[in-house]
Amino acid sequence: MAPSAIEEALNVRREAWRDLPPPTLYPVKEAKFEKYLPPQLDGRERALEQPPGEASIVIDNGSHSVRAGWSFESKPRLAIPPIMSKYRDRKANKTFSFAGHDCYADTASRGHIRNAFEAGTGIISNWDVMEHVLDHVLIKLGMNGVEGAIDMPIVMTETVANLPYTRKTMNETLFECYGAPSVVYGIDSLFSYRHNQGSTGLVVSSSYSATHLIPVYESKPLLSQAIRLSWGGWHAAEYLLKLIRLKYYTGFPGKLNSSQAEHMVRDFCYVSLDYDRELKGYLDWTGLEDRERIVQYPYTEEVVVQKTEEELARIAERKKESGRRLQEQAAKMRLERLMKKEEELEYYKDLQRRLVDQNKKETKRLLDEAELKDEAALERVIRDLEKAIKKARQKDLGGEQEEEEAPDFSLLEVPDDQLDEAGLKQKRQQRLLKSNYEARQRAKLEKEAEKARLEEEARRDEERRINDLEGWLEEKRQARLAKLAQIKERERLKADLGNRKSLASQIRMKNIANLASDNPTTASGGRKRRRGGDDDDFGADDADWGVYRSVAIGANKGDSDDDEEGEEDLEAAVRALEEDLLRYDKTFSYDQTLDAQRDWSKSLLHAFRYGPRPFDPASAAETHRLHLNVERIRVPEVLFQPTAIAGVDQAGIIEIAGDILTQRLPGLGLATDDFLRDIFLTGGNTLFQNFDERLRIGLTPLLPAGAPLKIRRAQDAVLDAWKGAAGWASTDEAKRSRVTREEWLEKGADYIKEHDLGNAFAS
Repeated sequence: MAPSAIEEALNVRREAWRDLPPPTLYPVKEAKFEKYLPPQLDGRERALEQPPGEASIVIDNGSHSVRAGWSFESKPRLAIPPIMSKYRDRKANKTFSFAGHDCYADTASRGHIRNAFEAGTGIISNWDVMEHVLDHVLIKLGMNGVEGAIDMPIVMTETVANLPYTRKTMNETLFECYGAPSVVYGIDSLFSYRHNQGSTGLVVSSSYSATHLIPVYESKPLLSQAIRLSWGGWHAAEYLLKLIRLKYYTGFPGKLNSSQAEHMVRDFCYVSLDYDRELKGYLDWTGLEDRERIVQYPYTEEVVVQKTEEELARIAERKKESGRRLQEQAAKMRLERLMKKEEELEYYKDLQRRLVDQNKKETKRLLDEAELKDEAALERVIRDLEKAIKKARQKDLGGEQEEEEAPDFSLLEVPDDQLDEAGLKQKRQQRLLKSNYEARQRAKLEKEAEKARLEEEARRDEERRINDLEGWLEEKRQARLAKLAQIKERERLKADLGNRKSLASQIRMKNIANLASDNPTTASGGRKRRRGGDDDDFGADDADWGVYRSVAIGANKGDSDDDEEGEEDLEAAVRALEEDLLRYDKTFSYDQTLDAQRDWSKSLLHAFRYGPRPFDPASAAETHRLHLNVERIRVPEVLFQPTAIAGVDQAGIIEIAGDILTQRLPGLGLATDDFLRDIFLTGGNTLFQNFDERLRIGLTPLLPAGAPLKIRRAQDAVLDAWKGAAGWASTDEAKRSRVTREEWLEKGADYIKEHDLGNAFAS
């Protein structure tokens, strides 16, 4: 391939992105304060109008959102996160407390947020926060005006297999703190199943803290066969944060938090119908702009004032004029220096003529006036001035350069005993001049020899190419591989020096510690002997200086000029070899070259981090963008492959469902087909696109041929748990299941009444 063809192919690859449409940018979302919600007194007024015992306060106590409202209404009145913020303002000398979304009202309250639930679980761990959230909920429902105690029954959801201690503490809070007349608990996913008219089936509930699969037979849950997968929306958001931090390992300028990650998971992630196949081609350039999502973080754009063409022309003319003035001034100064040297030369020549017929005394006086020691010094000054004037005229006035004349070394042949003090001094100067002159001549000869050697090598290389093309090409291939190996080794050493546990870093730190020691060891391992006081003979051995070299290289690896020049030399050598291979080797193409491997349009890492467009590190807008591509399918896939992807030592949701349907239920003598006809999906973490279809695709091979598999979604996967609890609250079963305050005081804090939608008693 000719060089012109190579350049043309490179330009085609780099310019292909210009045909893409402008990128679609999505603003970053996070939890924020929306507006102040005043207490709603009309709800309590309507509740008092209901028959006695019919109206209840329904609270869906979730780890992501606490939803509360009245049982006679179709939807909850408020939904807040179970968080609180409490801090003291020293200037105002007041303590402020916030709950729910009010915690995001300002920066001070944001910095003091605490959650009622243990992170990633449905277990309440901070009861101070929980009590504060309940205060907020009851005040907003209009219960603040009730004196003494709350006079409405409470229906509250809880997680599957809720801890007895958690329920006991919640009972104490509701009965002792709020004086509730009665309380009843139920499982959120079963409330949702009831609201969607379910009777017999498998409930798949994937929520914020966990995923549960509960078989239900004739409206009765088989809790002994329920299985939990410890993965939910919280885990997905944290996992996405980890992936983003690994992706932008050099540091992302925007501030990342869990709230932003939750919105990204909810808005951009989806379940892949064939994860392995889709993952293989996800970063292909074709269609990547449609598959990726670009999240734009806030940034401060640097304002660059654009100048008109006339202003740019004036600036260029001013610079040009300034340059001319500087050149003229420099030429004038050089001319003045030349004239001054000529005047000095004329003065010293005139002095030399005047000394011809003078006696010693007058000669001494004239030389002292000129600040010269003797006539030899006068001759030396005249000779130096003539040489300087000649050189200046040749350089500044365009004269031709003459070859360097050999200096006078005549005194070197004269014995020292035949010279006076001035002659000895001049002899030493001539010896120094001779060594410098010979060094310059050697360097000149070496340069000419190196030039001749390179020309000879080029000639021999051309002869080898003409006489033995295959052998010549093989030599070029091997030389190229060797250079690439050296470049790779340099990069590996750089990476190792950044790791404090690497061998290179350990050797460097060992050398530093040795140098800082009171008794440093030598390069050979022995101890240095002291020579009076604190002085030692470090450096007497050439190997001692290797310590400093190793320390300096370790400290400046990748930053030193020598290292950069070495890298440039290696890369230049590789490019020269590749140019020969491209010109004469038909099997070697541009895609195999170093430039192609480093070209952004051929880089898989570039596609992963920045998409199918070039990246400008100087652009504030581009550096504040997150490119989500493979994360869109990788994060939801954890539900189906928790061990392989996230390292969670549990089976995936398909394996769990298959085990329940094909092993556990038949073992109880129940017909599997009855459950297959209604596999019910609820919970916010099941809202991913293709979730139901992927579950169907995964379950089909595990079931007998012709099995009546039907999967359906909840009408509202987020609110149906509250709606189901509200609809159940006024039923006879709910009234029978209520635990009154008197029963709680009489029968103990662990007392509960079992019902079809709640947990069983656990001692």
